[in-house]
Amino acid sequence: MARRSSLTSQLYRAARLSNNLRAASGGPTSYAKRVVRRKVYAKQMALTRRMLKGFGLSR
Repeated sequence: MARRSSLTSQLYRAARLSNNLRAASGGPTSYAKRVVRRKVYAKQMALTRRMLKGFGLSR
């Protein structure tokens, strides 16, 4: 049986899907910009997390 996701997770997922649809309605360029922006944010957060872990300040 699959686990039920929390209400918070469901709300974040709905917001993400809504924003993806909004970007897609702006055309391929808008959607591509959003994809790149999210990828850059993910890379920056991973780098920050790695640095904090190095200092023992993160899990």
